Amino acid sequence: MPDQTWSIAELAAEYDVTLRTIRFYEDRGLLTPERRGTVRVYHSRDKVRLGLILRGKRLGFSLDEIATIVDMYDAEPGEEGQLVYLLDQITHRRADLEQRRRDIDETLHELAEVEARCQSDLTSLRGRTAPTHQPR
Repeated sequence: MPDQTWSIAELAAEYDVTLRTIRFYEDRGLLTPERRGTVRVYHSRDKVRLGLILRGKRLGFSLDEIATIVDMYDAEPGEEGQLVYLLDQITHRRADLEQRRRDIDETLHELAEVEARCQSDLTSLRGRTAPTHQPR
């Protein structure tokens, strides 16, 4: 049975990305479709790599980090090295996200304090009688 192939349009539709996105990943060397004249033909390897690239982007990895991870599978040290590298990257990503969460929580707390002060000041201002202006 021959290897299943996909056109750029089919991959774009399946992964809900633009043709330009796929061409960008190709230009970066992350995807290497076969060329049949002017037509790009994507094989299973490209499809899997595109899925990994998009997952990596959702997880916040840079394209350079993603390239390192997906390229390790094809080269030495192979899958073991890829997994060790990926685990290290996950540790760093998790620490970064946890710090961001702490920063967001602190900012939300500060905003709540400012909001409460503003509400209190507004209530005080509304409780006073505003002077009326007499026309000249």
